[in-house]
Amino acid sequence: MSVPSALIGPLLAFVLLDGFLQGSVVSLLPVIRDALHIGTGQAMWITAAQFLSAAVCVPAFGRLGDLHGHRRILRIALGTVTVGSLLCAVAPTLEVFLAGRVLLGPLSSLLPLSVGLVRDRLDTAGSRRAISLLAAALILGATAGTATAGPLASVAGGGRTVLWNLAVLATAGFALAFTPRIAETLRLASGRMDWKGAVLLGLGLTLLLGSVSQGTERGWLSPLVLGGLLLAPVTLGLWVRSSLRSREPLVDVRAMASRAISPAFACGFAAGVVVLGGQGVTVAFLDAVPEEAGYGFGLPHWQIGLWIAVPALISFLTAGASAAVGRRLGYRAMLTVAFLLVAAGFGVEIAGHAVMATWYAGHMLAGAGIGLAVSGLPTVITEGSPRDRAAASTAVYYNLKTAGGSIAGAAAAAVFSSLLTRSTQQPSLNAYLLLWGVCGVLALASAALIRLTPRT
Repeated sequence: MSVPSALIGPLLAFVLLDGFLQGSVVSLLPVIRDALHIGTGQAMWITAAQFLSAAVCVPAFGRLGDLHGHRRILRIALGTVTVGSLLCAVAPTLEVFLAGRVLLGPLSSLLPLSVGLVRDRLDTAGSRRAISLLAAALILGATAGTATAGPLASVAGGGRTVLWNLAVLATAGFALAFTPRIAETLRLASGRMDWKGAVLLGLGLTLLLGSVSQGTERGWLSPLVLGGLLLAPVTLGLWVRSSLRSREPLVDVRAMASRAISPAFACGFAAGVVVLGGQGVTVAFLDAVPEEAGYGFGLPHWQIGLWIAVPALISFLTAGASAAVGRRLGYRAMLTVAFLLVAAGFGVEIAGHAVMATWYAGHMLAGAGIGLAVSGLPTVITEGSPRDRAAASTAVYYNLKTAGGSIAGAAAAAVFSSLLTRSTQQPSLNAYLLLWGVCGVLALASAALIRLTPRT
């Protein structure tokens, strides 16, 4: 079955909106910080607030979509995102802005809910093609948001105008959700919502991500951070115990542990480390001035976004082609190749860090592998899960990827703070080589781990 444009068109628009809104705020952080008259440490809560909200909303909205209809919950998610975007646009203080960011948490559920719709409405070939397009759209949206928000703020005279434009986009997305072209889910899951599991999972992830995001700022041994890191595994353990005992769990833990999808979940966490955690490292290296730091390429800020956009565009193209590649090679073989490309890309970056052309070739090679990986993994997880839990399973993958990125970002900050050049007090070259090496090893481990999944 081909992918019907009547269904996939609006869903692609929603996922593009997801990526664009999330990517835009990253570029606007300095502008928002100055507009709200806050410090850099306080500004870190702008991204952390949405991450923490998403940790709770994504699995809950995914399961509610499986139970009550993905289109219905998609509309609720977009309505909440619209209110949050408007609140951020008018926010006079940091507290009000953070409240808006919390309401943006359901934004991250748009992809899992869209996957649930295509899984319900299409056959295997059609859903594979649709999921690859949705993954590609998320990459494209995030790239466009990151690359354009900063320049738009400069042209428009400030970030407030851009925030209003984002609110208009969110409102348009909410209106589009009511188009009759989107049919409701035909096969709903039976049972009830596992609110106890939702609370325990959300609390565990909030403790983990919140502690990691504040570790560098407050100190890893501070009572708040250390207490959160100790309580997080206890809370997540209680969630696993509750899920195993529940007849209708939020997430089917036994299915997650099956050979069909458990390696894919682990690879999703690794992908989050590489994709989300590596962004700041790449920007810092491109920004570093060789005459001062002894490494880097000293690019102007406006050029950095353009240089980053090209590998992201390659990821977009390979993600869009993943269904065709997976059909020819099989998804297990395709994902193996994808992670090997990522590992090779980081190897080239390490070997050619002194030459822009060589280093950038490695960066583009890794981008090609990343596109195949982040598009193929949701397909493997969706097809390995019961049909009536497609959105919930994809939501767990999304959260694991986010958790990997958050932990990687904190680890990178710790490495940068520890490995310094004495003369300049800037991160040493060894800090970058170590982080790229870790990403390369994780990619190699993922290539081996994905071989444990069954053939497709």
